Amino acid sequence: MNFVQQQKKKFLGVLKQVRLNYDAYLLLAPFGIIFILFTLLPVVVALYYSFTYYNVLEPAQFIGFQNYINLFVNDDVFLIALKNTFIIAAITGLIGYFACFFFAWLINELPPIPRSIMVLVFYAPSISGSAFLIWSIIFSGDAYGYLNAILLNLGLVNAPVRWLTDPKYMLGVVIIVQLWMSLGAGFLSFVAGFKMVDQSQYEAGYIDGIKNRWQELWFITFPSMRPQLMFGAVMTITSSFTVADVTAQLCGSPSTDYAAHTILNHLNDYGGVRFDMGYACAIATILFITMLTLNQIIQKLLHKLGR
Repeated sequence: MNFVQQQKKKFLGVLKQVRLNYDAYLLLAPFGIIFILFTLLPVVVALYYSFTYYNVLEPAQFIGFQNYINLFVNDDVFLIALKNTFIIAAITGLIGYFACFFFAWLINELPPIPRSIMVLVFYAPSISGSAFLIWSIIFSGDAYGYLNAILLNLGLVNAPVRWLTDPKYMLGVVIIVQLWMSLGAGFLSFVAGFKMVDQSQYEAGYIDGIKNRWQELWFITFPSMRPQLMFGAVMTITSSFTVADVTAQLCGSPSTDYAAHTILNHLNDYGGVRFDMGYACAIATILFITMLTLNQIIQKLLHKLGR
């Protein structure tokens, strides 16, 4: 049987399943239509426009891989943004992911009412809109900024440090603020995941030879929470690779010497300011492929937990 015949057989099998379960597919149709129109179709359209020059006012002109060549050969700012984004993602992504799990693990040991209060306390920064702007007061570059005032009073510095305009400090400040906001939806999924683990598994595990809490985590908790761990990983990767509001609000857009410029800042610049949509779509495509690749790698790593 050749490849075409195999694909035809698979397609006929799918059609048969649709006919047998048409009521289920009918119920899924509204979500499926919305997903195709507002998620899948925009991705396909953006991929097409990434190979064009399109300024909104004129019809798109196909230019092949020129946008991608310009990004990596002629656009020094994109390379700076790429480096900054990977630094932010590597630090805030890893630390944020493990922090989500660690705090969820600790909170799970609390009684119901204190647990609910602590979940709200840890989760609130991620849903508080522009609450991170309080950090602009803490890191203000004059003597009235909280951090500068403390350092000046202690005699640790002789003049106010320009935390949000000096390229030496800007990226570090962004990382600190992003970590403060990192306990988001992934954290909630971990809290829910701990409550879904069958407690009888722990009893069976100790009978089978588990001796401490670390073995309990590796052999019981992690395998039981794979869906939540995967969801948390996806949300962490998404949030760490799409940092833009924090850098723009705290450090300006563009930031000094592009020291806090990220890929999404670059995308917003070309798409929302210059209206070079073809170039912006090329940036978005690279960001999408990067995040998709990392999600696949992490998914394979998570499947090895507890084995």
